[in-house]
Amino acid sequence: MHPGMNKPYSLLSQSLAALGTILPEHLASRDMHLDPDFEHLTYGDQGEPGKRGEQIRTKLGRDDMLIFYASLRDTEPALRLVYAIIGILVVEEIVLARDTADESRWRENAHTRRRDRRQDIVVLGRPGVSGRLERCIPIGAWRTPEGQPDRRPCYRVQPSILKEWGGLSVRDGFLQKSANLPEFLDPERFMAWFRGHHPTLVQRNN
Repeated sequence: MHPGMNKPYSLLSQSLAALGTILPEHLASRDMHLDPDFEHLTYGDQGEPGKRGEQIRTKLGRDDMLIFYASLRDTEPALRLVYAIIGILVVEEIVLARDTADESRWRENAHTRRRDRRQDIVVLGRPGVSGRLERCIPIGAWRTPEGQPDRRPCYRVQPSILKEWGGLSVRDGFLQKSANLPEFLDPERFMAWFRGHHPTLVQRNN
């Protein structure tokens, strides 16, 4: 990490306190891999062959979109996590992290803050239509695969939502971490569903 470019978890303490909770003790002295970075409207990933960054660089271009979801823990005791959409980046440009050698750009993303950027890529989002949502949109459920009740349950997109989207490239809306990025089979249907939730972007400070 370049000197002074680390993002400690302690930066979240004030926001967590407003929600009536605190930072887990084991994270108090650690740094975040803050990515996506909605302050700068960027997302980075590893660009070596077979990695997600290469998939993004070869499949996406200007005006395409990345949708971000997260697993969230309720501030009240709850059995399961909440999987929900938290933000969107409409692609303005995709660059190699090593091409942001100018010190003034190091703060833009977790992959530009690193000294060793290798083949990492950074997606630059378009201002005005990219950012973090003021309110997340829940999409996931802890369930078994459709028609396979004997299979082990995991987090997947709810069947009714998956149908409204027109499907995903991953089997039965699998949401847990995967080496291959899920793709919308019908992006226009997804965007109609997304806009139907009247998403509002958090206003940036810069």
